[in-house]
Amino acid sequence: MSNKMTFKTEGSKLIMERVFDAPRELVFKAFSEAEHLKQWWGPRGWEVTVCNVDFRPGGIWHYCMKCMDENQGDFYGTESWGKAVYKEIVEAEKIVYVDYFSDAEGNEAEGMPSSQIETTFEAVDGKTKVVSRVQFASAEALKTVLEMGMEQGITETWDRLAEHLQAVQ
Repeated sequence: MSNKMTFKTEGSKLIMERVFDAPRELVFKAFSEAEHLKQWWGPRGWEVTVCNVDFRPGGIWHYCMKCMDENQGDFYGTESWGKAVYKEIVEAEKIVYVDYFSDAEGNEAEGMPSSQIETTFEAVDGKTKVVSRVQFASAEALKTVLEMGMEQGITETWDRLAEHLQAVQ
């Protein structure tokens, strides 16, 4: 079992998988609590400057990532807002939510693809296998986010998660 990130596409669905060297309950908390999310969410060079989490079905997670790395050229200083609306939560096992690009007020960004994400957490030999199934409205919508660099961004984000989990254990 490796902690390498894997990506697989099936039509309009992207399936991402990785094993983290941390107990399932901690990994679940890292995905569900603002104090944790602020430490690892986003690609390298980006910081979460706003992170409001109402972690319950029907609740909303609204956040802003800002590029703080001058080496990222035109991205430096850029803000990227996102919003998740939680649909289903099974403690330490599963989180289902709809993910949107948004503005600072939480309004959905016009013309940007949204997705429904189901993230599962499976305990395996003291580690946690995380599988995230991201369903887009169409294969074209999935292609759009992949062309925006989603694979690199998520890989860096989950690398930061692995580092955060090691630091807090």
